[in-house]
Amino acid sequence: MNPTDVSLFWIVLCSVLAPLIAGLLPGKLVPEVVLLLVLGVLIGPHVLGWAETTAPIDLLKQLGLGMLFLLAGYEIELRELSGWGGRHAWWTWLACLLTALLVVWVIGLSGAIHAEIPVAIALTSTALGTLLPILKDSGMLGTSIGVTVMHHGAFGELGPIVAMAVLLGVRGPVGSLVVLLLFGLTAVVVTMFATRIRREGSRLLAVIRAGAETTGQTVVRLTMLLLVTLGLLALIVHLDLVLGAFAAGFVLRRLLPAGHQTLELRLNGLAFGLLIPVFFITSGMAIDPAAVADNPGVLILFLLMILLIRGGLVFLSVRLPHRAATAGPQRSTRDSFAVAMYACTALPIIVAVTASAVSAGQMSSTNASILVAGGGITVLACPLIATLVLGRHPRETPEPAPVP
Repeated sequence: MNPTDVSLFWIVLCSVLAPLIAGLLPGKLVPEVVLLLVLGVLIGPHVLGWAETTAPIDLLKQLGLGMLFLLAGYEIELRELSGWGGRHAWWTWLACLLTALLVVWVIGLSGAIHAEIPVAIALTSTALGTLLPILKDSGMLGTSIGVTVMHHGAFGELGPIVAMAVLLGVRGPVGSLVVLLLFGLTAVVVTMFATRIRREGSRLLAVIRAGAETTGQTVVRLTMLLLVTLGLLALIVHLDLVLGAFAAGFVLRRLLPAGHQTLELRLNGLAFGLLIPVFFITSGMAIDPAAVADNPGVLILFLLMILLIRGGLVFLSVRLPHRAATAGPQRSTRDSFAVAMYACTALPIIVAVTASAVSAGQMSSTNASILVAGGGITVLACPLIATLVLGRHPRETPEPAPVP
């Protein structure tokens, strides 16, 4: 029997079991993402051996990764990132990166770490795409705490993506930065072209709107074309797929600044119904439990560095008093700690950066398994801790006033 067919059956079965198990657990305290990872580990080649990542399965995994970052980019309002909260989150992330580079370099002097830059980038990431369903399900997305998490989450994904492109690029930092700027310019051109199509009175726009509610599903197909085009362009110029997917989400938000409920529902159905579960399950299949069990110290060290570097600096950033005219009331220790725990939630970027490092020969598959396992633990523990700290119904606080 074709191994792809068998693997696809087990993967789809796990994608069905995960939300059912999550719904049966008391209080729904275990995120579905964690169950997808655990089930992936079980059916993967390192445990039961029921499924493997063949070429067709890997294609679905890449599409799932792309959809995860497209939706994350789509949720980000550019005007919010340019306001006080966004600028503050940007400087916080930059401090995290510099601190991580310094700490990892010092540890690397002992020979304990060899892929210093990939590990440092992984330590600064926040899985905004993973947090979105958790924040939505808990009703926090529109609260002031949710907005703060979105700010730090946006730069916790955008920052590492840019750092990967510049610091891990095959052309060196300067050449990679030039290519990155050219890629950004291309995304702007795509946005301008698409904006012209959206002009009222355009015959093409009328055809697109007419097909949106039929089996043609023109808007969804155009969104997928945007994702694949920018993803392919990123790969052609030797950038990471996640950069193209994130850029596609930004472009889509620029085209639909007020959102599009019907499109969002259909994209969520496609993404969370199939593609994103495939990504998380196959990511779990790549984890070698034996390698993780043989190196518990490395796993604990990695988790501690995430908590101290990313979590600690975000906590200080949110907790320290700011100018009252721009920042609003100072947050309590409880709220600041919860935001820091959400910011420590990491996985997709860790998967992406370790895969890139392994492909480049900078990191062993064993160390990659440990880092991905650490990312999975943060997805399980950090949102759970934040939820318990805030209580079942998070306290609403006034949203900080944005500054142009």
